Amino acid sequence: MLKPLSLALCLAALAAPVQVLAQPQARAYAPENLRNLSYNDQVRVISLEYSEQSNGRRIPDDQLRFYIDQVNRSNWTFSRIKTDISQSLTGDGGGIGPQPGGTIRCESSDGRPRTCRTSWPGYSRLLRQLSKTPCTEGSTWQSRDGNIYVSGGCRGEFGPGLSPPVPPVGQTVRCESADNRPRTCSVPWYGPTRLSRQLSSSACVEGRTWQSQNGQVWVTQGCRADFVAGAQIQPPQPGARRVTCSSVDNRTTTCAWPPGYGVPRLLRQISKQPCIQGNTWGISSRTAIWVSRGCRGEFGN
Repeated sequence: MLKPLSLALCLAALAAPVQVLAQPQARAYAPENLRNLSYNDQVRVISLEYSEQSNGRRIPDDQLRFYIDQVNRSNWTFSRIKTDISQSLTGDGGGIGPQPGGTIRCESSDGRPRTCRTSWPGYSRLLRQLSKTPCTEGSTWQSRDGNIYVSGGCRGEFGPGLSPPVPPVGQTVRCESADNRPRTCSVPWYGPTRLSRQLSSSACVEGRTWQSQNGQVWVTQGCRADFVAGAQIQPPQPGARRVTCSSVDNRTTTCAWPPGYGVPRLLRQISKQPCIQGNTWGISSRTAIWVSRGCRGEFGN
């Protein structure tokens, strides 16, 4: 009589650990209204949700701050945050949207260029910067024909924008960095600006000692120059891995470089004038090449 009883007890003892291991790990409880939680609990719940959806990855700090702001300022629910996390992890090309109100999120992850398609035609405007890295129009982001291009770590929310007006023909604005101090000058046109004539002995290098954005030109480190309205950078052509960029009449010219093709280098100098990186040619945010002082060359990788 004891043998069947002993056998039954042994089988029960062996089965017990299996039952414990088979139980799934309980997910952290979170109410739909996260505003009822403390700040630390909001951070914990959102971070855990991101980790579970991304197979253990840590949520970026700026994305976490964005969600905390949306919870406490815009009354985002937990369901909306879960949906947004899912879209941010599976979105096409780093783009999320369109969101309610006609907005889209476009993100340059790890500094890589991204192209995001909008639901509206024409140009876009930056509504909210989400990244620590600055989103500067013409440098780390631009828009054209229903597309937004971001690079250099820019992550932002964008909405429909007005098409830039036709720039005034032949109008020049002089902007000078006196005693190497930074200075911002207003210009009577919207969109890109190009350097027309350098006046200083100190180099005026776009992206380093001068840049433009939203009707303004910024100069520093002794750069003194005349500026005029510049042509919009054309979107890169698919499949192009070589670009010829020319400085006509010694003027600075900007040429598009296809996103995702790495850092370009000078393959062949075509001009008699020297093409020296950092002096007569350079790279703007990995999505454009600039040349000046007569440099004409073929660039690629």
